[in-house]
Amino acid sequence: MERLAVMSEPLIDERVIKDCQQGDREAFRLLFEAYKDRVFSMAVYSFHGDQTAAGDVTQQIFLKLMTSINQFRGESQFTTWLHRLVVNTCIDEQRRRKRHLGFGETFALHTTGQQNPPERRYERRELSAFVTAAISELKPKFRMPVLLKYVEGLSYEEIADVLGCSKGTVASRLNRGHKELARRLAHLRDQVVLGE
Repeated sequence: MERLAVMSEPLIDERVIKDCQQGDREAFRLLFEAYKDRVFSMAVYSFHGDQTAAGDVTQQIFLKLMTSINQFRGESQFTTWLHRLVVNTCIDEQRRRKRHLGFGETFALHTTGQQNPPERRYERRELSAFVTAAISELKPKFRMPVLLKYVEGLSYEEIADVLGCSKGTVASRLNRGHKELARRLAHLRDQVVLGE
């Protein structure tokens, strides 16, 4: 199975970032094209699958990126800095919203293009919807480490850098996130056992 690329893998070299810092619009377009889908994916999870809210936040993130890219000093990887911007913008926007957002369209997982029978595709979409909903319902302090670890593929150290906490705190939050997900998804395990 082909491994999906994650935001922690560098897609843009230092030259493009330097050009962005000097106001080069073409360089910024390259940066946007390289990271827009990954930023949107994290935003979808942060906003309980609401793709409209995720799209709005993705625009905010890239506007912030355009105006603040000169603050990137190269002391960490660009992707770590971008993750931090995504996490902070999502948290700020969630705080700004007073009402609870409903779970909108489900986040579609990428497939490798192989054809599955309609029943199997339906089962996968349904499973994806349950998992996405469970992740989206986690408290942000547990959701973000889970997303950064399992969606973005970051190491504990990278997650600690993004979230501004220790690796021990990351491990603790992941552990609590795992337990909460297991509790929320226990009905799936029961269905599989009963269905066999």
